[in-house]
Amino acid sequence: MRLLTSVGLALKIWILTSIVFGLGALAYSIFFSENEWIIYSLFATPIAAVASIPVLIILILTVSRLKESKAPKDKKMRSLFLVCLGASFIYALPAGFILGFAFSDDSFSKWLISVLMVTTLLFVCSSAALLFLQKNLSNYFVSLSNNNQLSQSDKMETHQHQQVSAPADYNTSAGNKTVIKGIITGILILVMMIPTIFITNLVHEREARQKEVAAEVSSKWASSQTLTGPYLYLPYKIYYKDKEGKTQESSAHFWVLPDDLKVTGRVDHEIRPRSIYKVLLYRANLQDSGNFILQIPSDVDANAIKWAEAKICYGLSDFKGIEERLAIRFGGKEYELSPGLPFNDINKTGLSAGIPLSTADIGKTVSFDMNLRLKGSEQLHFVPLSGTSNFTLRSGWGSPSFDGNNLPTEREVTPKGFNASWAFNKANLPFGTILKDFQFDLDTVAFGVTMLQPADQYAKTSRSVKYAILFIGLTFALFFIVELTQKRPVHPVQYVLIGLALVIFYTLLLSISEFMLFDNAYLIAALATVSLITIYARGHFGNWKSAGLFCGILSALYGFIFVLIRLEDTALLVGSIGLFVVLALVMYASRKINWYGTPAPFPVSNT
Repeated sequence: MRLLTSVGLALKIWILTSIVFGLGALAYSIFFSENEWIIYSLFATPIAAVASIPVLIILILTVSRLKESKAPKDKKMRSLFLVCLGASFIYALPAGFILGFAFSDDSFSKWLISVLMVTTLLFVCSSAALLFLQKNLSNYFVSLSNNNQLSQSDKMETHQHQQVSAPADYNTSAGNKTVIKGIITGILILVMMIPTIFITNLVHEREARQKEVAAEVSSKWASSQTLTGPYLYLPYKIYYKDKEGKTQESSAHFWVLPDDLKVTGRVDHEIRPRSIYKVLLYRANLQDSGNFILQIPSDVDANAIKWAEAKICYGLSDFKGIEERLAIRFGGKEYELSPGLPFNDINKTGLSAGIPLSTADIGKTVSFDMNLRLKGSEQLHFVPLSGTSNFTLRSGWGSPSFDGNNLPTEREVTPKGFNASWAFNKANLPFGTILKDFQFDLDTVAFGVTMLQPADQYAKTSRSVKYAILFIGLTFALFFIVELTQKRPVHPVQYVLIGLALVIFYTLLLSISEFMLFDNAYLIAALATVSLITIYARGHFGNWKSAGLFCGILSALYGFIFVLIRLEDTALLVGSIGLFVVLALVMYASRKINWYGTPAPFPVSNT
């Protein structure tokens, strides 16, 4: 067999590292980038090879230097890993500058994170190449050390101390295997994080699908509603002289808001199933009452007002929500409202009706009242266009969200429903009851309630996926510690199977939570996963004691994560304390592990 040269080994490491980097770039572009990046990723291998020529030179020098070294082969292998780690860090420094400083205001932190990520990526690629060539490197280093000629006396001394040197060689090999197995386990933990990215995308996809279904049903029922009014429209004439000195006439208008407004109503929820989703809708039964004090601007002549064209208006977001004939009683007479507004200064859409007014009504108080039966979905908002106003809502829905610019002055929320009231006066609002040239964003004063459907399973599932590194890392670490203590090696393929079981937990959680409450879905998915891994551990280690250890620790871990998901304000505090306790337990459990495989010294024979 031809003896491998230092240059040949360095070339193989260099080429394999570039190939692994190129394959990783291709996989990333296929799954996470746009299509045009797939073409660019095909050039990742040659680009990486050219850019890493200095590393090739360093590898040649390193392998050549290790050739002359009398250190054990395991130490030589560790030296190669350290050289690759150092080279990865050096290349990560400029890459971190490009990714961190160039694209972020928070430069230093982004640069540091980018350096760590790039270092890890490059080191994983080079480690994969070294592990692939491990046998060749070991044979090469062993063959070189065997070629060193020993004197006859050295051979006799070696023979006399054979009982001492053999165990030492064995222990060094065992320690090296432990280190390599630890590196492989760490790499597998990172590899198993890749499926969690797909799980996260799946959660977002299902959540987006739910919103699409809700939007589709709402568009056919009625969308969210924002109600404004009622208010009066009064046009008037303006006279002016043109360039020739002739008197011309044009039109203008002003608005009169209620001096007092009171709105009371009940909002009844209705859940419509669509496929596996449930869409929350509502019906509102509202009673509006109040009065106008008819006044005109000081710069408007009462005789110039077109009293015959006066209208009462009401703003409404979606006409589909009107369930029955809408009429308003104004001054003791009833007027039916029809779609359309004379001008859209205040509202873009709404209804209006002509009303008889005259100069005799100036200064008088005119009362009004109306009943409105309305459909909508998710949100019901009001705009308090009045001098003083009071709004009261009650509902049988127990999960409201009071939003908008003002919160209720009084509210009561129970699982059986809610009662809420809002109050405004002239000092609260940035406008009076007489408006000319109205230019105001009504959203700044709008308020109301959003009917929240407790379908937060997607948010909770997404939060649980963020703890995947904790699940996978601790479970792999537990298997690693148990296999060292019981001397029952776990194959990397078995680690992958265990990791897949931990990942499938999230798909179970996501799919089951779409049909039942999240807490019940979490319990079922956790029981299934813990049972599967426990039985698998029993089959591998051959005793229920080890299996019970896995069952207890995994159960505690899933319970801990469940508590973190339900917590909000104190999640960081509880999570930090819990992680500290977990780390302390891992350190305690691994304190007696002989990582270097060095047993008690063997006695030296005097014979």
